[in-house]
Amino acid sequence: MPPGQRRKRRRPSEDYQPPPKRGTEDGEAPRPARPARPGPPDRPPAPWGKFPLVELIVLLALVMLILGFFVQGDRGITLIAAGVALGSLAGLELAIREHFAGYRSHTTVLAGAPAVLILGVGFFLPAGWPRIVAFVGSILVFVVGGYLLREAFKRRSGGLGFKIR
Repeated sequence: MPPGQRRKRRRPSEDYQPPPKRGTEDGEAPRPARPARPGPPDRPPAPWGKFPLVELIVLLALVMLILGFFVQGDRGITLIAAGVALGSLAGLELAIREHFAGYRSHTTVLAGAPAVLILGVGFFLPAGWPRIVAFVGSILVFVVGGYLLREAFKRRSGGLGFKIR
């Protein structure tokens, strides 16, 4: 169709009747409504109620990260480190709450948090300590923590090892 030309709308004819609804012809009883599918359960509530604490902490972390990229020197590095730490803690809090409520499994994230902490402490060990000790310790903590967290989620979720949404 060339530009500038419009199609005329067709008006419905006067004798048009929409088709009857199913189950209403000739005295038939209407069909019962299909039962609604249950939706996913609500997320577990925060202990502090409706106050958006986690969202505000994430916003603060983002502001610190952005400022850290523009501020020069040690202060910028400190802002970036603090922003990453705050954002990680906010995400970890939400993962803990959802995991132990049986809402969604966060086994790997929750098992990895103490393992990373052990690796971080191992980084600052004196020079005489072998670094393999921190590495093996973090792997051991990750495996044992993963098993225990998965069992805890199974108890809370009614026997499911994980949930995919």
